[in-house]
Amino acid sequence: MYNPKSQKRRLDSGDSIALLSMRITRKHFMAKQEVKLLGFWASSYVYRVIWALKLKGVDYEYIEEDIFNKSPLLLQFNPIHKKVPVLIHGDRIICESYVIVQYIDETWPHCPLLPQHPYERAMDRFWADFAETKLLITASIALCARGEVQERAVNQAMEAVEKIEGVVKGKKLFGGESIGYLDICLGWMSYWLPVWEEVGGMQIIDPIKFPATSSWMNTLLHHPVIGDNLPARDAMIEYFQKRSKDISESDWFEGVIRLHLQP
Repeated sequence: MYNPKSQKRRLDSGDSIALLSMRITRKHFMAKQEVKLLGFWASSYVYRVIWALKLKGVDYEYIEEDIFNKSPLLLQFNPIHKKVPVLIHGDRIICESYVIVQYIDETWPHCPLLPQHPYERAMDRFWADFAETKLLITASIALCARGEVQERAVNQAMEAVEKIEGVVKGKKLFGGESIGYLDICLGWMSYWLPVWEEVGGMQIIDPIKFPATSSWMNTLLHHPVIGDNLPARDAMIEYFQKRSKDISESDWFEGVIRLHLQP
């Protein structure tokens, strides 16, 4: 006997399969589209994206930008912040390094970077933001400042590292045995931070005080995707020597200190 409800269920099931097939086909098509990356050679934010693309095996065209003389292309594709990195995927434009890395992870889902469990994903995002707001900013102030201000910045940066030490303790990498989202987001600590320490004549990462963090940094640098995709150290030293001097003499640096450093 004809049952309209049964027929409707069969139609709904067929529609669902067709819709799923269309989504998979569209996602596959998107993943195959041309990828370009606007970057700057000394930017740790850009290297987050480079590492993510390399780990996923995604071919891309790299376009070097002069961040001190911004091109019409950069201003067109990132008119709000006018900063690198900018990922161009077909006709889609994605800005901000954290957002780009998450987009890459979802667009090319093999070799996932973020954990599968929602809570673990939330924790990774929390610690990525923590490192950005509590460590990267204070460490960059310490790079450019001297005297009492630098001492305060170093102490506050070390307080942040102490928290990170607790997270990575007992682990080879934040992602476990393979590089994950948090390793990529905090990867600047393994290479940029030692450069800043040398240029600023300071120490933030004490291997005795922070053994787990030091071990993680060493492990990350020896991973081929990371170690083979880093800017030349000598060029970095020269760049940050000049950059830190320019920043320390700028009119706005005092405002940054007041905004981000505790008294």
